[in-house]
Amino acid sequence: MITVKHPLEECNRQQEEFLSKVSQEERRFHELFFAVGNASYLYYQRATDFDPSFTDFEEWLEGLSENVRLDMSKKGFEECKTVLSFRRYVNEKNDIGMEEYIENLMGEEYQEYKEKYLKQG
Repeated sequence: MITVKHPLEECNRQQEEFLSKVSQEERRFHELFFAVGNASYLYYQRATDFDPSFTDFEEWLEGLSENVRLDMSKKGFEECKTVLSFRRYVNEKNDIGMEEYIENLMGEEYQEYKEKYLKQG
């Protein structure tokens, strides 16, 4: 069962349909994978809870490599409001860390996912 649901019901339906077709051995991985993906989606949606300022944009640009910074500068503040790394910057600046956010939503299942499927070799 997918514990963290997607806010769009069609996505939940598609995920459940997919799970009904995978082998029992693969099912747990995909349940956890979907939960992490759904939690990540929710995390990035949280950035819309905040009204990023142009100062936030300038601070974020400072941390980018030169070629990316130039590209994002050309796109401008308004267009970059939808860029995931900028959204994450805004969340982090407002004390909402992605790792902690996902762990709070998934609980022990997030640890299970990391231990079983994100092994560092």
